[in-house]
Amino acid sequence: MEKLIPGLHHFQTEIFRSKQELYSRLAEAQSPEVLFITCSDSRVLPNELTGAGPGELFIVRNAGNIVPPHGTANNGEAATIEYAVAALGVRHIIVCGHTRCGAMQGLLEPDKLARLPAMREWLRHAEATQRIIEENYRHLSGPPLLDAAVEENVLVQMEHLRTLPTVAAALARRQLNLYAWVYQLEDGSVHAYDPDQGQFAPVVAVDGDSARARGRFGLQQVF
Repeated sequence: MEKLIPGLHHFQTEIFRSKQELYSRLAEAQSPEVLFITCSDSRVLPNELTGAGPGELFIVRNAGNIVPPHGTANNGEAATIEYAVAALGVRHIIVCGHTRCGAMQGLLEPDKLARLPAMREWLRHAEATQRIIEENYRHLSGPPLLDAAVEENVLVQMEHLRTLPTVAAALARRQLNLYAWVYQLEDGSVHAYDPDQGQFAPVVAVDGDSARARGRFGLQQVF
């Protein structure tokens, strides 16, 4: 907390003041093009990761970057996604997992959740991830197994995303694109799912340009 108050003062007197015109426009309305769904992990910083400025990303965060499927009761994530797509008109949705994810570690080792009943219940929305790992990755253990769980979970949550009526309708109109990312905590790189290869591959700069491959946000469409 000792860092936060000076940080607030710096924002108000330096950053906000230097971008007064931008923040004044944003106070009237927002029009982000990208909905960024990611984990609550403090090491994942969507705006720094993408270079996005104020008003450019609409962000949903929770443990494990989970999207409960349509029909889930009290689905706050679905309400937020619906607002982003139907009211704000976002054109792109990114689901971004990350390496060394504590939620995925809990999924792999449920005994560690004995004193975390709310987390255990929340991770039921990753049950398909757990089943995929159990049936297809028995040859792995340790960090490689966790990495596989992180990647498979992103893809499972993409499927959940497609069950939401607003998302399904926008996809049918070809007004929405979905993308799957995994952020590598170890080196700061991002791996995007490539449907042609059937695997995650690094997003890299092209011809020395600082822009990421396939556009500013490194977008590789999944569906």
